[in-house]
Amino acid sequence: MNIFELFIVQPIFNLLLAIYSVVPFADFGIAVILFTILVRFALWPLVVKQLHQVKAMRKLQPELARIKKASKGNRQLEGVQMLELYRKHGVKPFRSILILLIQLPIFIALFRVIQIFTTHRDQIQQFTYSFMQSLEPVRQLVAEPDSFNKLFLGVVDITSTAISSQGVNIFLILLAVAAAYTQYIISKQTSPQSSNKRLRDVLAEAGEGKQPDQAELNAVMASKMIKFLPFMMFFIMMSLPGAIGLYYVTSNLFAAIQQHFLLKRDVEEMEELADKQIKKEGKKATAKARAKQAREAAVVKSGKKSETKVTRITAKDTPRKSKEG
Repeated sequence: MNIFELFIVQPIFNLLLAIYSVVPFADFGIAVILFTILVRFALWPLVVKQLHQVKAMRKLQPELARIKKASKGNRQLEGVQMLELYRKHGVKPFRSILILLIQLPIFIALFRVIQIFTTHRDQIQQFTYSFMQSLEPVRQLVAEPDSFNKLFLGVVDITSTAISSQGVNIFLILLAVAAAYTQYIISKQTSPQSSNKRLRDVLAEAGEGKQPDQAELNAVMASKMIKFLPFMMFFIMMSLPGAIGLYYVTSNLFAAIQQHFLLKRDVEEMEELADKQIKKEGKKATAKARAKQAREAAVVKSGKKSETKVTRITAKDTPRKSKEG
């Protein structure tokens, strides 16, 4: 067993096995759905931060446009000011990649787990934790690997692909369609503000020697990816076991509900989250301003004392000069 199998595959295998052993009729499809929901709940704090970044980026669009206009084509100045704006508002554009980096190993490990349950059932005992064998369904499965129930709701074999040697599985094809559609929905929810320009317009401007607007270019590319990813996801799911498609569809549906709830929830609460970093920066700025005012007051006060001293000396010396005169 390699490191990936030891720390990623084996825990996921045993979690799925535990759920499988307690669900009615030992339904592997229901076990996959419950497993997916648990994963999405575990990722909830990261999802909240990701969507906070999405809302913050949308709020900053006018500021970014103002910076672009003020920089007058100076890309270095524009980049520095954009980074300063992101830092001030606590925005980290690449934070959303973290969720993808976490889900990718889960996705790969789930594929490996399905392989164990289907084509490598002789490895079930090897991957099962010893304490898990205290559960009767697990002990029975270890003793008789062929007793594994690979049917979802007693009808669909979710360990096979949509098109296989056994024929065409309509349910798995519909599952691939659902995976593509839900991918489009969740991508649309978190996409940046759309640009009025098309990709050909941006490329045409670049061909004329004009520097393309990075924000417009990002928006155009994101718009294209939103339309392209569902098609790619459909063909991927057609070639993978149905359990992967079931996991992906469940995950996307749950993500869509999460994103709808978090992006549409009370505006004041979201603004409070977005303004936390600004308040911190504001306190620092206020402290600096007070220190500056104190220094200016000290200088003014010192100047007044000097002026008073000079006045006194002048007033004191004037009578003497008069007498001498």
